[in-house]
Amino acid sequence: MSWGTELWDQYDNLAIHTNKGIEFLDKYANFIRDRLAIETEYASKLRRLVKNYQPKKKEEEDNEFTSCQAFRKVLNEISDLAGQREVVAESLQLQIIQGISLLSKTLRDERKKCLSNGTYLHQNLTTQLAALDRAKRNYEKAYRDSEKAVDNYKKADMDLNLSRAEVERYKNIMTAKIQQSDDAKNEYANQLQKSNNLQQQHYHELLPEVFNRLQELDEKRTRGIREFIIGAADVESSVAPIIARCLEGMVKAGESINEKEDSYKVIERYQSGFTPPSDIPFEDLSKLDTLDSSQESHFNHVQSSHLTVKGTISANKIKKRVGIFNIFGGNKNSLTADGQKEDFSDLPPNQRRKKLQAKIGELQQKIQQETAARDGLMKMKVVYEANSSLGNPMTVEGQLNESEHKLEKLKMDLKKYQGYLEKANQIPMANNSPQANRTSSMNNGHRSSRHSNGSTEDNNYDGDFQPDDAGSLSRSDSEDNVAQIQNGHNNNNNGSSASPESGLGTSHTSLPGSGHGSAHENAMGEDAYYETEMEPLQPLGTCRALYPFEATSEGSIPMNEGEELQVIEIDQGDGWTRVRRMNNSNGWDEGFVPTSYIECTLYA
Repeated sequence: MSWGTELWDQYDNLAIHTNKGIEFLDKYANFIRDRLAIETEYASKLRRLVKNYQPKKKEEEDNEFTSCQAFRKVLNEISDLAGQREVVAESLQLQIIQGISLLSKTLRDERKKCLSNGTYLHQNLTTQLAALDRAKRNYEKAYRDSEKAVDNYKKADMDLNLSRAEVERYKNIMTAKIQQSDDAKNEYANQLQKSNNLQQQHYHELLPEVFNRLQELDEKRTRGIREFIIGAADVESSVAPIIARCLEGMVKAGESINEKEDSYKVIERYQSGFTPPSDIPFEDLSKLDTLDSSQESHFNHVQSSHLTVKGTISANKIKKRVGIFNIFGGNKNSLTADGQKEDFSDLPPNQRRKKLQAKIGELQQKIQQETAARDGLMKMKVVYEANSSLGNPMTVEGQLNESEHKLEKLKMDLKKYQGYLEKANQIPMANNSPQANRTSSMNNGHRSSRHSNGSTEDNNYDGDFQPDDAGSLSRSDSEDNVAQIQNGHNNNNNGSSASPESGLGTSHTSLPGSGHGSAHENAMGEDAYYETEMEPLQPLGTCRALYPFEATSEGSIPMNEGEELQVIEIDQGDGWTRVRRMNNSNGWDEGFVPTSYIECTLYA
């Protein structure tokens, strides 16, 4: 079916129809724009919602609960969901809106050209028909004039009163009129033939070509709308798998909530460590000699009960009152930023132990970082001394001294807080405390020292117990070697400069007096650092050995190619990573391996 043959006389209607079709295409483009705006606004509001409900810094302590962690994962998934809505909006803009705009412009231009051509053809046909009509009217007039001239000539020829000259004049007039009539007749015939030819060409060739072109444009518009609708659906379908994964992540986050674990964490957080008050004894007033002791016992029990209830209900909310009355206080213990005492003695026993352990862990991490920074400065100084063209060794002298002062202060703070923890551990803990089992061995008068091979060793405990600064196994921080390197020489011959126990200090895994310690440590004698029992470090990820490694120096452990290990400390910039493996004989093996020998996969 063709518009040129079926709709040959519907020029005006086809012009109106094609214009409405392009307007409908523009209407669909406006619909996509409005939807794009909604998608963009929806994504923006989702991101604002996630931002408004992100955990505040003051709520960090609540993030340990599985419900809070699950909610945080849900917020992350919603943020990803907002990102997918932004992808949908961007794809609609690039693929649909721009495509419709280009198609609409093309259709308008082509339609305008086709209509202009059709108008020109109609004007030509109208002009030819007008010329035909004029030729016909001229022919009719000339024919009537010729007939009248013939009648006049016949009358003159029959009239005997007229002279031959007059008759001859009428005859000439008749001949002229007949000739004019014949000429008008021929002109009319020519115009008629020309009009018929033009009309035949107009309605069978020229105008159908214009109409068929309009039909192609309209079909192109219709086909374009179909492709745009399918394309918009494809844009939505392309992000559907990611949105489905986001929803699966939300479901997994909900399934990860463990009410029992949260209940245990509530116990861990708020357990005071006080024991419940014992039974109040019966006061027998008849025994006057025991009256005073009974009253004192009753008073002590009431006071103990009051402390227990207060410590249990507001374990984390007991603050030291500060203000004008503190001027007259006799306690000179400094306060922390949140108004608590430096040794956290204003907290219940259990909470005090947790705060002290967290503070010690923070200081140990700072010591490790500062040690790594100091070791890097010392290496730089050694390199500068070996090759003066690289730099002046004295440029790092000030930074090295400052690092030493920071490290010394951190070690002093660590010893101070470890002393606080020792005193706190001497306080009896409730039998039902979640930490009672973990610290029971510390209250029995001795400590268990964990070495790098996982074995334990009992050391007698006295009042001057000083745990090792960096825990069970840490990178070297010998003060004696610092002094030696500052003087431009190094007396340690163990291994290469990149190993954990190379010329930057001795390993903390060596025991005092074993021959591997520094001169400063040997001079300390009985006051040397001992290792304290600590909770094992949580693994940061896993690693796989790419090559076999033979441990040739203290502090490192061997590994076989393809062996799976746990990463408990990442590379601090010296080329070594601390790992752990299960040992069937004595528990765990910990030590350092070259970072370039392993492939690490850290937990998210």
